[in-house]
Amino acid sequence: MKNLLALLLIVVLASCSAQSQNNEEAALEDAVEQLRTAMVDANQAQLETLASDELTYGHSSGRVENKSEFVSALVNGSSDFVSMELEDQTVMVSGDTGIVRHILSGETNDNGKPGNVRIGVMLVWQKQGSDWKLLARQAYKL
Repeated sequence: MKNLLALLLIVVLASCSAQSQNNEEAALEDAVEQLRTAMVDANQAQLETLASDELTYGHSSGRVENKSEFVSALVNGSSDFVSMELEDQTVMVSGDTGIVRHILSGETNDNGKPGNVRIGVMLVWQKQGSDWKLLARQAYKL
């Protein structure tokens, strides 16, 4: 009887842990979508809310920006996304760290110059309090 109760307890705890993991993955996917929208809209307040103060934002060109530079580039139009689509996205959560990978494609208008982009991206998110914050991003050429 004790073995049966112990086994039942293990199954219940594992189920709760898996549900918690699924909830965190869903919350992280929502944060990624909020970031995508904020980047297209150049929404300074939302960008500052989603980005960690320690953000390191790597472009596929090799340029790296901090939080202030990342937000400023989007708000002033030197980095302007007219549209952005994310595909083949994967999400993994481990404790207070989340890793998201996807293909980013879209139309740009950087400094008034129209263009198209298709790159791979890896995002590292950190749970800070009850919110997911973007800690690091690295893009790469496909």
